[in-house]
Amino acid sequence: MLRAKKKISQRVIKEDKIATTYFKTREWLEENRHRLSTIGIVVAVVIIGLWFYLNNVKTRNEKAASDFAKIFVYFDNGQYQIALNGIPERNVSGLQSIVDNGGSTTAGNVAKFYLASAYYNMQEYGKALQYFEDFSGSDPLLKVSAISGAAGCYEAKKDFKKAAEAFEKAASKNSEDPNIAENLSNAARNYAKAGEKQRAIDLLNKIKKEFPASAAARNVERYLAEINA
Repeated sequence: MLRAKKKISQRVIKEDKIATTYFKTREWLEENRHRLSTIGIVVAVVIIGLWFYLNNVKTRNEKAASDFAKIFVYFDNGQYQIALNGIPERNVSGLQSIVDNGGSTTAGNVAKFYLASAYYNMQEYGKALQYFEDFSGSDPLLKVSAISGAAGCYEAKKDFKKAAEAFEKAASKNSEDPNIAENLSNAARNYAKAGEKQRAIDLLNKIKKEFPASAAARNVERYLAEINA
C-alpha cells in the first residue's frame, strides 16, 4: 500500500535554501579567494594613497599660509621685490616660492593673487597677467579683483578691447562687489579707446542710472563730453 507523501514544511524548504545559498557562497569565495585578495590590496592601496595625498595637501597648505603671513608685511609696505623673492638668509620665503611650491593650495592661491599684484606694481604686466588669470581661489572679492587686475594688465599693454571686456566681466561677476561702478567706468574708458564709443556711452549711462551715488558717477558727464567731442 502506498503511503501518502510526507508534506515538507515551509521551514524545511527555507532552511534547505539557506543551506544551498551558504554552500554556493562558500564555493564562490573559495574559487575567487585570489581575486578578492587582489581587490582588497588595491582598495587598501587607494585608501592609503588618498590619506597620504590629503595629508600632504593639508601640510602644504599650512606651510603656504605660514610663509605668506611672514612675507605679506613686505608687500603691504610696498617692498615688492622683497615680497617676490623673500629673504633666504632669514628663511623667509617669497611669494614666487610660495606659489611655485604650494600654488594649488588655498593659501597658495591667495599668495598667487598678491604675486600678480606685486608684478603689476613693478610694471611687469606679462607676468602679472599670467598669475591673475591663473588665480582660482574661492573668495568672491578676490575673484573679481583678479579679473580686474588682468584687465589692468591688458590696458597697460594697450590691448584696450580685451581690457574693456575684462573690466565689464569683473563688474558683472558679483552683485555685492563695492567696485562695480568703478569697473564699469574702466570698461567704458577702454571701449572708447578701442573705438567702440556707443558701448562706452551705454555703460556710462548705466552708471548714472544704477549707481548715482558712486564716486564713478561723478565723472560720467565729463567722460560723456570727451567721447562726444
